[in-house]
Amino acid sequence: MFSDTKVDVIKKSYFPGMRVRLLKMDDNQAPPIGTEGTVQGVDDIGSVIVAWYTGSRLNVVLDEDEIEVIGGEKL
Repeated sequence: MFSDTKVDVIKKSYFPGMRVRLLKMDDNQAPPIGTEGTVQGVDDIGSVIVAWYTGSRLNVVLDEDEIEVIGGEKL
C-alpha cells in the first residue's frame, strides 16, 4: 500500500480519460501485453482503474505492473 502522498502523486499522473497501453502484468487474468485501455480513475490505495478495450477491468498496481500513457496527457 502506498502512502497518502504517493497516492496523491499517482492521482495527478493518471486521470480519467487518459489512454494507456499495458506493458507488464503478472496475473493469470491479465489482458495481453500491448492491450490499450482508458483510465477510469485511481482508487484510495493507488491502483489505477483501467477499462481495457478487451472488456477486462483489472486494475494496475504500479509497483508490480507497468503501463505507458498513449494519449490524453494534461497540458
